[in-house]
Amino acid sequence: MASGGKRTPSNPAPVSGPGALSRRTDGGPGNAKQPIRVPTGGNYGDATQLQQDQQGAALGASPGGDVTPVGGSAGLLSSLQAPPGAGLDQGTQRPGEPVTAGAASGAGPGPEALGLPNQEADDVQQLAKYLPVFEYMANQPGSMAASRNLVRSIKGGM
Repeated sequence: MASGGKRTPSNPAPVSGPGALSRRTDGGPGNAKQPIRVPTGGNYGDATQLQQDQQGAALGASPGGDVTPVGGSAGLLSSLQAPPGAGLDQGTQRPGEPVTAGAASGAGPGPEALGLPNQEADDVQQLAKYLPVFEYMANQPGSMAASRNLVRSIKGGM
C-alpha cells in the first residue's frame, strides 16, 4: 500500500473557489446515479411497472432514504382516492347540530360528550402528593416564577 505523494480526487473539483469562481465538488447530477426505489404494496404488477418507468426516466441525484411502507402496507399514489364525504360546495349533513359541537365553547355538547377521562384532573391529583416539596421549592429565595405558578395551578385544580 502506497502512502504519501499527490492524491487526485475522483470528483472534478478538489476544492471550490469563492463566489463566482465556485464549482461543484460532488461531480454534479450527471455523474451520480440515483438508485431505483420501488414501494411495496399496491396491486399485482405495479412494482414492475414503476421499476420500468424509473429505468426509462432520467432521475436527478438527490439524497433519499429507502421507500418503506407506512403502517405495515402502503398503497401506491395512483391508487389513493379522496375519502367519501361532503364537498365544500355542498350543504351540511347534520342540519340540527351547531358548528361549535364538540368544541370547548359555544353551542352544542363540549368535549365531555366524548366520554374521555379528565386527564388534567388526574394529573393534578398525582402532583398534589408532591405539593409540600413544590411549596418548599417555590418559597426559597430566588425561586423562579414558574415554580410559584406550578404551586398555584396545583392548588387551583384541587
